[in-house]
Amino acid sequence: MDGETLVVGQTDHSRLVGQLAAHWGNAEVARPEPWESVVRAAVYHDYGWLSYEASPLVDAESGDPYRFLGLPLEQRQLESYQWCIDWMAKIDLYSALIISRHRTGLWKARYGSMQHPRGKYDLHKLDPRIVRLIERNEAWQEETLKSLDERARESFPANYRMMQVWDLLGLYFCCQEPYEDYIDPVPTGFGVEGRRMTMRPIGERKVRFDPYPFAEPRLRIQLSCKRLPERKYASAAEFRQVYFRAPNELVEYELLAA
Repeated sequence: MDGETLVVGQTDHSRLVGQLAAHWGNAEVARPEPWESVVRAAVYHDYGWLSYEASPLVDAESGDPYRFLGLPLEQRQLESYQWCIDWMAKIDLYSALIISRHRTGLWKARYGSMQHPRGKYDLHKLDPRIVRLIERNEAWQEETLKSLDERARESFPANYRMMQVWDLLGLYFCCQEPYEDYIDPVPTGFGVEGRRMTMRPIGERKVRFDPYPFAEPRLRIQLSCKRLPERKYASAAEFRQVYFRAPNELVEYELLAA
């Protein structure tokens, strides 16, 4: 919009992803199981950004607020990622396991689970602090999986892949206006390879899916965001004042079958 931009926080993205997960599943596409734990993980998977959103920064050279992929690596952010996993583990161990695997997978090309889209998070020459975080969490994931019953262990790979699909859909809606694209593969059940799912806009904030993965024939989802003026900022404090004062908006999308 002329002179203005919509700003979406990572926790806003996270809650949108949770909406997608909560409505996922029909005769063609299996719903997550255990449902509550997997949906809870989807809702809160990016709450490791909560501390940053309480005190966001700007690029001192450009005067622009940082985008999530451009933020310089800070120890507080790594600690916040770990906090989110540890916090969820006290509430729901299976949810924490999904969040932990999702976090480590972002640095490891989503463990090869996605053919398209991919590459945005395939980071090379990882900072040693990230390597340590990955190693710590992968060891914890392995031990935690061993503690689960057989059904939970068998469902975990498909649930992790569903989490990647929802996360990519969240980015699809949060980072730009909807456009024609696809995600491949999308798991349609447990123990199956999955298939390609296409998204095609058909009007303002209306998108057709094929196959259609949601329980309702027409699903409305809402994205919370803030409207900010397009401008440069002399300091983080100046940006925070504008950011905290900015009105909240809900952008609604309608999702339909092909």
